[in-house]
Amino acid sequence: MEFKITDQPINEQEVIDLVRSPHCGGLSVFVGTVRNQTKGKKVISLEFEAYEAMAMNKMREIAEQAQKRWKTDKIAIYHRVGKLSVEETAVVIAVSTPHRKESFQACEYLIDTLKQVVPIWKKEIYEDGEIWVAAHP
Repeated sequence: MEFKITDQPINEQEVIDLVRSPHCGGLSVFVGTVRNQTKGKKVISLEFEAYEAMAMNKMREIAEQAQKRWKTDKIAIYHRVGKLSVEETAVVIAVSTPHRKESFQACEYLIDTLKQVVPIWKKEIYEDGEIWVAAHP
């Protein structure tokens, strides 16, 4: 399992390569990017902050849960912090399993659970202001 919180751009291919396995026919990837609007408001950028030590522990915890539930082979979770522009990558989750269905399910579980329990906060920056938003709307 590999986890990283970084203020540098995330290389999606690097994260994918971390979970490749000769034992696995399923490799699923979720790439979360900054979109240019939310709820009808134009978004200029996002800013992420994390309680890094706790976030790393929580990422490991949810990955261990996924590993037990779906018998995953490898899991990698990279999350960006700092100010990101539209279309930049904020998070990449990659999972490999012997079969595709388990990799899809584990990947969905990991991003949904990450947004609920990992202490990473998001601020949306608009043309006319900014606001900290809930991780799971």
